Amino acid sequence: MMQVIEYGKDHRDVVMLLHGGGLSWWSYRHVAELLQGTYHVVLPILDGHGESERDFISIEEQARELLAYIDENFQGKVFLLGGLSLGAQVAAEMLAQRGNVCSYAVLESALIEPMPITRCLVKPMLDCSYGLIQKRWFSKLQFWYLHINPDLFEEYYADTCRISKENMIRFLQANASYTAKESLCSAQAKVYIFVGKKEQPRMLRSAKKLHSMISNSVFACKENMRHGDFSINHPQEYARLLMNLK
Repeated sequence: MMQVIEYGKDHRDVVMLLHGGGLSWWSYRHVAELLQGTYHVVLPILDGHGESERDFISIEEQARELLAYIDENFQGKVFLLGGLSLGAQVAAEMLAQRGNVCSYAVLESALIEPMPITRCLVKPMLDCSYGLIQKRWFSKLQFWYLHINPDLFEEYYADTCRISKENMIRFLQANASYTAKESLCSAQAKVYIFVGKKEQPRMLRSAKKLHSMISNSVFACKENMRHGDFSINHPQEYARLLMNLK
């Protein structure tokens, strides 16, 4: 059974937000708290992460599971679908599999330019470093490198310790391998595509390619922002964007 956290359940319009790899629902907690007076906010825990009881298989399989969840609980469509990094890749895949799954979408830092060398290095690197990842001091170094809001560290550390090496290998390899499907061009949603100006060049190229693929899309490169900065560290600005769509 898919694990989800929900806010504002009394509202009809559903906003589903998908967290990044190695994170969990709590990375959208501040956004959800701001949106709960306007929307029914659904925060799934992606397979292989945190308290999920499912192993991560692939981005494509994760997309199919989420579409099935939407079919079962929301009559096949939500108002808005958003995602960060791995979550944005899953959201893009959901749009590729079903172009009318939402009215609006927000794709933040979605990598669609494969990194074959990185993919090959994931397993040997984790074979050597997985033991360190679960050490508190090492986790603090990783957390600092990610530039995440400091008040999220305890949840970040707890969930990092829950992720098995096998699942971490799978979702990191999937992240480094994903390419957007041509069917994404037929997505009916209005799609907002964001990338931070301080991100790696391949992230900017990916965002621009997504914009060129999706005719009904808006592209923005956020000044002074790194990977994940927008939704995690600027929740008020992110929530304001979503509320203005109402």
